[in-house]
Amino acid sequence: MSDYRKTILYDSHKTLKAKLVPFSGFWMPLQYSSIVKEHHHVRQKCGIFDVSHMGEFIVSGQNAEKFLQMVTTNDVKVLKPGKVQYSAFCNDLGGVIDDLLVYHLGDYYMLVVNASNIDKNFKWLSSQLIDGVSLENHSGSISLIAMQGPLSRKFLKNLYPQIDSLKYYETLIPDKNNVVIARTGYSGELGFEIYAPNSKILELWNEILSLSEHILPVGLGCRDSLRLEMGYCLYGNELNEKINTVEAGLSWITKHETNFIGSKAIEENPPTKKLIALITDERAIPRSGYKVYSLDKKEVGIITSGGMSPCLKKGIALAFIDFDFRKEEEFLIGIRDNFFIFNKTKLPFYKDGSFLK
Repeated sequence: MSDYRKTILYDSHKTLKAKLVPFSGFWMPLQYSSIVKEHHHVRQKCGIFDVSHMGEFIVSGQNAEKFLQMVTTNDVKVLKPGKVQYSAFCNDLGGVIDDLLVYHLGDYYMLVVNASNIDKNFKWLSSQLIDGVSLENHSGSISLIAMQGPLSRKFLKNLYPQIDSLKYYETLIPDKNNVVIARTGYSGELGFEIYAPNSKILELWNEILSLSEHILPVGLGCRDSLRLEMGYCLYGNELNEKINTVEAGLSWITKHETNFIGSKAIEENPPTKKLIALITDERAIPRSGYKVYSLDKKEVGIITSGGMSPCLKKGIALAFIDFDFRKEEEFLIGIRDNFFIFNKTKLPFYKDGSFLK
């Protein structure tokens, strides 16, 4: 057990009888009741996640914007103070080192990266530093709570009235306690992510839980099923250093005009695969690693994420397929010794999310 780190909220999770599992180097709550129950609670009411395992880097200095324009795929120049931007780091060959959020917090930027990639990212960013830029790793001193669900605004504004007018991908600093609140999330529902110093996070967690009986702690199990219903990429599944942003369906954050690291390689090398969304009416549950076939049973791809959608009650999957088969509408997925028909569909799978409301 000593090989894994604990978030500040670890003891609280144990008190709440969470099932704790190793995840990205931490002991994290997988679930408190059942994953399906927690999934529906977030879709219908409000759940709070401990996602303090995520990494936070602070970038500042007179050349901070220039530096971020070089190392991230999106256009940092259009990012105004108080706004948030989804982006990615790419290597020289265009492969995705990580996906991340970039927060413009006025005098500095905060980069929020995946827990499994904290050390790798910081080392890579440090190797790319230019004069006039300060890069600091604050991952060990900042904790993060995600409050997600259609009732999240109603409850959170009792603590922070300022969030009532916060729009999607906007952020604010509500007081002098070094708390940062952003209207972001990974669930497809109206929600807020709250960054706070480690010394403040337990008090904040308990305050939020006490706001209403309709707020429940929820685990990483439903976080994954919620993001899959939305078709959001997960690093290690849909993204890695051998996959570029265009192949992963992230052309919209790939701004070649900024000449970011890896942009030339992405432009010069045609995609060999394409990420697609698949759904079935058959009694079949697709899983990561299952092979995808054409209707004549030629192997053409592999599932990266899959499962039974709690809301749609259908098997859904994200899969990479050979680029030459990108226009096909039907595929077969091999499950054990059987083949099941899956239809290509448009994302998101779940179309009633409240994230823009």
